[in-house]
Order: sequence, then structure tokens, then C-alpha cells
Amino acid sequence: MKIFVLLSRFPYPLEKGDKLRVFNQIKELSKKHEIILCALSAEKVEQSSIDVLSEYCSEIEVIRLSKIKIYWNLLRCLLFTDQSLQVAYFYSVSAQKKVDAFLAKYKPDHIYCQLIRVTEYVRNSKIPKTLDYMDALARGMERRIEDAPFYLKWSLKTETTRLKRYEHFIFDDFDHHTIISEQDRELVVHVQNDAIEIVKNGVDYDTFKYKEEPKVYDLIFTGNMAYPPNVDSVVYLVNNVMPLVWKEKPEIKLIIVGAQPLASVLKLRSDRVVVTGWVEEISPYYLKSKIFIAPMQIGTGLQNKLLEAMAMKLPCITSDLANNALGASHDENILIGNNDEDYKDHIIKLLEDVNLQKEIGGKGYEFVRGNYTWEGNTAILEKLITSSF
Repeated sequence: MKIFVLLSRFPYPLEKGDKLRVFNQIKELSKKHEIILCALSAEKVEQSSIDVLSEYCSEIEVIRLSKIKIYWNLLRCLLFTDQSLQVAYFYSVSAQKKVDAFLAKYKPDHIYCQLIRVTEYVRNSKIPKTLDYMDALARGMERRIEDAPFYLKWSLKTETTRLKRYEHFIFDDFDHHTIISEQDRELVVHVQNDAIEIVKNGVDYDTFKYKEEPKVYDLIFTGNMAYPPNVDSVVYLVNNVMPLVWKEKPEIKLIIVGAQPLASVLKLRSDRVVVTGWVEEISPYYLKSKIFIAPMQIGTGLQNKLLEAMAMKLPCITSDLANNALGASHDENILIGNNDEDYKDHIIKLLEDVNLQKEIGGKGYEFVRGNYTWEGNTAILEKLITSSF
């Protein structure tokens, strides 16, 4: 079967959750099907990245988006239309012509779109198609409003309304729909949202593999550090939780690992807080740490960072919000915090009890191994796609 995969950005390197998800889905689908990859990009895509995907795709097309046209599009849409800015950012008439030409050239049996950002390009196509919402984008935007600076609140509220409308509007143009978790499915505003198939993520267990190593850091947080929910989480952790921990254990060290740290993240650096920025391989940092902590306060979707940490047998501490998508059990294979004191207590308890670290870490590993594999979860997507062939 020939599958045309349409993306809002090139899926490599793997520094963002959407790239990680679709890269591994492409990898699995390519075992039985021919993959034609079409990715939009406002930046130059390195040949080395294209070479990585060439192993799994028979054809790769990159459509460059002009930044000048992007900003003009955003301004025009914000002031004169009610279109979602997420959609407007990635849409252009010239790119539409190229997508149409690629579809005519390759004649795919199925179109697979990741995120509603690209749906405008193919919503009128008669080729069977599947949309991966990935997560509840509108709800994620809405959760950012309360803590946003006053000058951003209006635009966030406006975009939330437009996204909700578009998530609903685009539904009927696609044959199949997928999303990352049950929690996110319930947040998509559509009377038939229960028809959206849940396709969870997995873990590369060869990359994220436990082995015994000396510990350098007590706590670790990972993720793209330009992504607002991650930024919010580490600012909260360092400013609210860590002072309580340091009052009892002043020697505790935290490392924050991830690409593109914003100024607000870099400001957190101290002799007890390390901010790395981009690293080539993240797994060595997990191995050098005792505890993984992700006190997520906003955002939607499944936290890949939790899957990776649990795969490496790290005991994990997170919020109810993050665990709702994950589905782990508090006090069994994960620890859940609801406030500053909770997080502090969990950290101290784990640091003082090595056996508990091993117990929570071991059970966390068993949990992800049983529920989160790319092979098993991509098989659900494959079944949907092939059902229309």
C-alpha cells in the first residue's frame, strides 16, 4: 500500500514530541508499506536528516515556507478572518499547488496527516485519509491563558476559540481519526469524538535501556525547553518545590536537559541547577540521575519523557494532569504530586530510600513495557489505514 504522509515539519532530529511520534510510526509502517513523505518547513532541512528518513521512505518532498509570507498570513488571519493561526501559519497557496502536484504524481492509496495544521491541504481530496489529532490542541492552548502575560491573553483566547471550531469543523472531512490518549479524545469538541481511535506512543527500548552507572544528579527533567508546558513546569519546580527540598537537603542537584531553552529557563541555572540545552543523546543523562520529575501544570497529550524515564527504570514523580494520559498507578509504579509539599515529600522520600527507588523504578519499567511499544501501537494505526484499501 502506498501511504502519503503529510507533516507540518520535517520529522528529524527528534527534539519534539510530534516528530518522535511520526518518525517511529513511519519506521513501523514502512516494514509493510511504501511511504511517501511530504513535510513543510520554514527552515532548511539538513541532508543528514533526509538521509535518516530515506531508509524508510521511497520518496521525500520538503516544501519550504517563506517566513515573510508566514508572518503576513498570521497578521491577515488575525485581523480579517476567523481562521486558526495554527492553520494559517502552515498554509500557503504555493504550497497547496505543490501538494496537489505530489498527489497527482505519486497517486497514493491513503493520506496520513499529523495535526490539524496541515489538514487544509487535503481536506477536499477524494483519496481515503486519516487525521492524527495527536493531542487536544485547543484545550492545551486554553490551559495557557490563565498564566500568560496580559498582552498575550487576548490572542490565546482568540486562538483557543478558533482551534476548537476548526477541530470540530475538519472532523467530517477525514475517514479516520486518531489521538494519543483517552483524556485528549474527550477534549475534542465533536459529537462523534468517541469514534476517534486511541493510538498511544511507544519507546525505543534499545536506546532507552537501563544499565548501572554512577549517579551525578539527584533529579532530572527533560524536554524541549521552548515548549510552554515544559517551561512552566521547570520554572514551577525550581521556584516553588526546590526551595522546600533544599531547606532539608541543600546538596540536591537538578539537571534540566532539552533543546532551545528560553531565557526564563536559562535564568534558573545555579550551582545546584544545570541547564544543558541541546544534547546529541539524552539517555546518558537518565543513567546519571536518581529520580525523574515532571510536575506538569499545563498542556495536553502523553509525556514521552515519562515513558523514556520509566523505560530506564528511573522512579518518576509527576502531576495528575500528566498521569491522566499515561495511566500509571500512584504509589505503585509512579508518584503523583498535587502541590508543592507533595512534590517535596516524594523527592525526600525517594532520596532517603534506595530500595523504594528501585521498587518504583522497576514497576514503572514493567508498566511501560506492557503498554507502550511502537510496534503494538502503530499496528492499531495500520489497521485503520488499511481498512479503507
